[in-house]
Amino acid sequence: MKGWNFADVWEIVAETLPDAQAQVQGDRRFTWGEMDRRANGIASALLGLGVEQQDKVVHYLYNCPEYLESMFGMYKAGLVPVNTNYRYADDELLYLWDNADAVAVVFHGAFAERIERLRPRLPAIKGWIWVDDGSGPCPDWATPYEEAAASHPERVEASWGRTGDDLYLLYTGGTTGMPKGVMWRQEDLFLNMNAGALRRYPADGDLDDVRAALTDPGPVQLPACPLMHGTGAFTSFAALGAGGSIVTLAGRAFDVEELLDTIQGEKVNTMAIVGDAFAKPMLAALDANPGHWDISSLVLVASSGVMWSEATKQGLLRHHPGMILADAFSSSEALGMGTSVSTGGSATRTAKFALGENARVITEDGKDVAPGSGEIGMVAVKGRGVPLGYYKDPEKSAKTFRVIDGERYSIPGDYATVEADGTLRLLGRGSVCINTGGEKVYPEEVEEAIKEHPSVADAVAVGIPDDRFGEAICALVEPRPGAEVDEADVIAHVKARLAGYKAPRRVLTIATVGRAPNGKVDYKRLREEAVARVAG
Repeated sequence: MKGWNFADVWEIVAETLPDAQAQVQGDRRFTWGEMDRRANGIASALLGLGVEQQDKVVHYLYNCPEYLESMFGMYKAGLVPVNTNYRYADDELLYLWDNADAVAVVFHGAFAERIERLRPRLPAIKGWIWVDDGSGPCPDWATPYEEAAASHPERVEASWGRTGDDLYLLYTGGTTGMPKGVMWRQEDLFLNMNAGALRRYPADGDLDDVRAALTDPGPVQLPACPLMHGTGAFTSFAALGAGGSIVTLAGRAFDVEELLDTIQGEKVNTMAIVGDAFAKPMLAALDANPGHWDISSLVLVASSGVMWSEATKQGLLRHHPGMILADAFSSSEALGMGTSVSTGGSATRTAKFALGENARVITEDGKDVAPGSGEIGMVAVKGRGVPLGYYKDPEKSAKTFRVIDGERYSIPGDYATVEADGTLRLLGRGSVCINTGGEKVYPEEVEEAIKEHPSVADAVAVGIPDDRFGEAICALVEPRPGAEVDEADVIAHVKARLAGYKAPRRVLTIATVGRAPNGKVDYKRLREEAVARVAG
């Protein structure tokens, strides 16, 4: 075997458990055999475009069965899936797809009008595959997904084959302003996910070990968060690799009642969420309707991307003491930095994590932070939890992925102290990055958009505490002389230029942002002012 490759493993699942459930969304159900055949069709259609080994294919989709099914097809064909945040505006999409060297796009019909505007500026894209969502007819420049999926049911493998070195390209907003593509080897991802899966295979094993272990269907997994994010995608990879099935919600806006109905109706075993943005509405609904939903099928609820609070964990455990609640301290650039696990006995204090097996907390000069010292360091992880780097960005890669004591580490910029007992206390990613509902927002990008408004002379964006999303974006705006700043107008102005989640929730007028001669601002002071004014 040439290393662990998702397509190889998933094909074994389809051969061994062809009639087992693979995907569900509402009334739509697909067995493993069906998903395998349809993925062959997608692979064949993509290869028919004249693509080359490890060419990049974009997903521009909401959660749906076609997302993972087409990814299966891309893996079969030795191509690289590329995620796209469906909240991005035109310029953000153009940047990402150009930066990724995309050759094809699989998209929901709802995005056809936007793509129509962008196509003349994307000459490198050879093909468009349209997923019908009832929003209108298939454009004449696109291929219907169902047509492609039915085109070639037989097994497909490109002439160049597949290996564990084949990539998955995960674009993240990070703290750099523009998205960066994190290059993950499939073998590294597979073994990372396999290590925490409910059904595991020997790391040094082969496909015969997969066949032998697949005696019955695996877990039913529900990614409540988007598959376009690492949390949703990675946890789904783990469930599929274990012979399980993926349940996606039909609604495109988070609906806690739909979520709880689906958990009960599909007897979901594992679920991926992004912190309190999901967990708090769940708890509120369960508290308001005692006994209405049966969530006893849940074995594990995992969160990554943003922490969730102790009180929320304790509340959920009251409704189902038998499940495990896990905070995975990971990022797009590093897996296995730490974990925090809560059970019915107790809930772990927010931001307190057990350091991962291959992780350490280091100072700027590469020395380990001593437990109990109170010294602040950055979390670094080595081994298979480290990707190859950022796509086409050696400068940023060199800053994030460093060699320490002869070993390569990923240091994404998460600051922490080490308690006397060896656990971590997280302080956050950098000093100014805003994490709102799991979305990382770089303040300078928001500020530049705000400063384009005719009434604004200068602006600063900060994150202020938010009960549901962890942080909310607040803008402090210095008006132009004689101008008045209208809060709603500024918010609408930003939404017209950036993804909606990057727009401020509040806009506060300030006499001056107080820039130093070098142009820098005191984010800490301005954040404190924003918090005080909003609270007051």
